[in-house]
Amino acid sequence: MPTVLGIDHLVLRVTDLAAMLDFYVEGLGCAVERHDEALGLVQLRAGDALIDLVPVDGELGRRGGAAPGAEGHNLDHFCLRLAHFDADRLRAELATHGIVLGEVKRRRGAEGAGPSAYVEDPMGNRVELKGPPEGAGRAAGC
Repeated sequence: MPTVLGIDHLVLRVTDLAAMLDFYVEGLGCAVERHDEALGLVQLRAGDALIDLVPVDGELGRRGGAAPGAEGHNLDHFCLRLAHFDADRLRAELATHGIVLGEVKRRRGAEGAGPSAYVEDPMGNRVELKGPPEGAGRAAGC
């Protein structure tokens, strides 16, 4: 049986690349690692994983069918593990980028229970922002 170490990458099909880059790079602090315009792919570094943004009008994007929208999400949500989670500070920082932090709750994740909240990206994808598990000091995230 294979040993799964974590999420390597996920792919989001998008209709507004600029808005998505603003959300993930400026708002959440991910970094552009690779941009292949000919293929229609922007890869963002999110800790030890990648988020691939694929415009629906590009070579890769056209292969996926209809664009995502209110009735056609490609996934329910994905979770980004944050190194620190200070809800008030996070809410204020995100608000400067027009990002609304949802209700903070204790939720279980891959490394245990801890604080988390949801945000929504410009394409309507729910993104969970997860703080360190209770009693842990390990750092990861964007």
